[in-house]
Amino acid sequence: MPHDPVLTENTRAWLAKSLADLRRVEVLLSADAPDVEDALFHCQQAAEKALKAFLTWHDQPFRKTHDLEALGQQCRAIDPTLGSLLEDADMLTEYAWAFRYPDSPPEPSSAEVEEARRLANDIAAAVLQRLPPEVRPD
Repeated sequence: MPHDPVLTENTRAWLAKSLADLRRVEVLLSADAPDVEDALFHCQQAAEKALKAFLTWHDQPFRKTHDLEALGQQCRAIDPTLGSLLEDADMLTEYAWAFRYPDSPPEPSSAEVEEARRLANDIAAAVLQRLPPEVRPD
């Protein structure tokens, strides 16, 4: 039986945005002068959009939020096997705003940046594994 075309397209759109954010992370970090602040922002965005894709596919409403802990709780209620991965996701939440204002915290260490990149990629990969192939962007 074919899947709902609206859920399929909406899920694909969220995933496309998530994967675009992951590509931006790589571009920003590979520049001659790496843009760590924007890269961290896009790590958070990639994870957020992947979780919203998962919720969209399962026809679960979510509020307009950058809070990965809240989104992760909703996702874990659907698929408890996401538990340990999403427990760590909240560390990315602050990157949605942390470096956007003049009173920003100091730039994180390269280890923190690599952890954020790994986590964002792992979340997107975990979501992709749990969704049918037809929702994957081209």
